[in-house]
Amino acid sequence: MHAAVLREHGEPLDVTEVDPPEPDPEGVVVEVEACGICRSDWHGWQGEWGWLGLETSPGQILGHEPAGRVVSVGPEVERVREGDHVAIPFTLGDGSCEECRTGHGNTCENTQALGFVESAPGAFAELLHVPHADHNIVHLPDGVSSTDMAGLGCRFMTAFHGLAHQAPVAAGDWVAVHGCGGVGLSAVHIADALGANVVAVDLDDDKLATAAELGATETINAGTTERVPREIKGISDGGCHVSVDALGIEETCRNSILGLGKRGTHVQIGLTSAAEGGDISVPSDLMVMQEIEFVGSLGLPPTRYDEIFRMVATGKIDPGAVVGETVGLEDVSDKLAAMTDFETEGIPVVDSF
Repeated sequence: MHAAVLREHGEPLDVTEVDPPEPDPEGVVVEVEACGICRSDWHGWQGEWGWLGLETSPGQILGHEPAGRVVSVGPEVERVREGDHVAIPFTLGDGSCEECRTGHGNTCENTQALGFVESAPGAFAELLHVPHADHNIVHLPDGVSSTDMAGLGCRFMTAFHGLAHQAPVAAGDWVAVHGCGGVGLSAVHIADALGANVVAVDLDDDKLATAAELGATETINAGTTERVPREIKGISDGGCHVSVDALGIEETCRNSILGLGKRGTHVQIGLTSAAEGGDISVPSDLMVMQEIEFVGSLGLPPTRYDEIFRMVATGKIDPGAVVGETVGLEDVSDKLAAMTDFETEGIPVVDSF
């Protein structure tokens, strides 16, 4: 099968032939019809995240936002059949630990990070093995395309989990989103669908224009605004109820916290790069005095995807609206390189293998 294989960090991926996977007794093999190209893939391509135990090794197949059709099923699988149209979370759970049993499969005690570790080759390939399929496979509703659903594996559903569950956002809330890449634009769209008033913040006017199309009430160009938190507080009459750092650098994290009102909630979605190494300083005294909450959002439990699908069915949200472009497998390296200078818009999706 064709796959894009990491040979050296920061160098073009090797699009080559590799052995196709076979399902283990509790697993399935999925024919990948579409896979998002995520900034997390960029971190893996760069060889970062060693502090998380996720530094990729040569030979790794990246890609963690897939959708496709099941083509082979292990003998112990009960709820998945050949031909099923499915999506796969990037946080693969085992289905048996306490986290999984209590509905928190996204934080499984024995998680495998799809596309980042040797035991879980990723989806920049024609075929993908999914372990513990009864737990990890998410059945897609009728009538949706794999391309539109590709972002569900990571960015869209992480933003949904952060705003619908971790914050959570209420109708009429002011929500600021710092960083309008794929996950940030997803957060803008979702917050708008939940009834919030959204302030989108970025350095790129084109991305801010897209944020406005997806529901942002106000936009702020951080490159031309002297004090972003002050601007946000002026717009939101004293500070936002919820704020999202969708990038993961110190400036966006601090601006997110400082733009909140009293008892506001900061949602951290963006993970850091080598410059931060996993640590960002925060205004902790201010957070104490104003009772500001700091929460993280990592993926979405597989059992809660139906919440998204119900909103898709009624037209309240559209994951496909955040897809920026579709490309072939041979174009993945160029898209990863473009992410170095934040030159991609929305979610690029591989739909040709």
